[in-house]
Order: sequence, then structure tokens, then C-alpha cells
Amino acid sequence: MYFFTADQHYGHGRIIEHCDRPYKNENEMDEDMIAKHNEVVGKDDTVINAGDFCWFKQYAARNSNDNAYSYISRLNGRQIFLRGDHDKWMSARASHFHDIWSNMMDKKNDEFLVVCHYAMHTWARSHYNSWHLYAHSHKDLNLPGKRHCISVDNTNFFPLSFDQVKEIMARKDDNPNFIKPEDRYRR
Repeated sequence: MYFFTADQHYGHGRIIEHCDRPYKNENEMDEDMIAKHNEVVGKDDTVINAGDFCWFKQYAARNSNDNAYSYISRLNGRQIFLRGDHDKWMSARASHFHDIWSNMMDKKNDEFLVVCHYAMHTWARSHYNSWHLYAHSHKDLNLPGKRHCISVDNTNFFPLSFDQVKEIMARKDDNPNFIKPEDRYRR
């Protein structure tokens, strides 16, 4: 099974205030998100993390990559990382991670999807009603079409399964630039 998540900001206590998260402190937040992740994600599942996984400033301890890995090692599933704007820590120790990309385009169960840290106006195959999963805003932007925010702040701090995403997308309108199949090859 595939899961999608973003904007955890592990190790970033101030995100509680910035995003009005329901936690007393950084440790409570981190432990709750790890527990919720492992509650739904199995060992053999794949998780697409769409950026801002953890927070370590440039001037943080030299072992900040090891701290990031300490979170990763506690999470179920194969972790695939997409870069967000706070993910500079990934570069130094890329060997710790299964994959690191800037965005992802893939076809799952006959559905084409594009996952990126940032919301896009158009994306690959959006005119065919492909899906777009984004983060960064920490909330759904109520954008038209088959787009959805996968930030933990928008998903009650759980990763979303592919099946959940499919249910969400079924309720959404067509993409603004969708071309109906019968109109695609007209001259």
C-alpha cells in the first residue's frame, strides 16, 4: 500500500504555535506523529514524504542528519522523500534514505498523480484529470480540481493511504483545464 504525508516538522517545537497544533511540546508532538504513522503504515508499505520532514537549522549540531535518521528509523514502511523548503539536511547523508526527489510523477491503479511539496496551478497530465498532492501551506487551499493537501495539519497527523486519496479525489470536480476524451483530438 502507498501512503502520502508531509510537513511533519519533527524536532521543530515552534511549529506547534505557528500551525496551532494540539500539542503541549515538541516531544509530545513527535511521539504522537510517530505513533499515528505506525498505526496505519505497515513494514512493507511505501510512504511518500512530500517535504519538511524535520527541522534542523543550518547552525544546528553537526550530527543533525543523525537526528533526522533517528526519526526515520522509528517509522514503518519504505520512506521516499521529496524536498521541501526545510530539507537541506538531506543532502549530507543521502545514503541514509531510500530515495530523495524534488517531485514525483507516477501511475497507481490507473490513476496518474503528481506529488510535490508546493501546490501547482497545472501539473503533468492535469488536462487528463490527473491528481496533484501538495503540502507547504499546512492546510488545504480549497483549489479547484483534483488537488489535495497532504500536510499532517490537514490529515489529523496521519498519513493518507492511496485508497483514502482515491475517495477524496472522487468527490472533487474535474481539473479546470480538463479536456474531455471526446474533445482531445479535435482539430
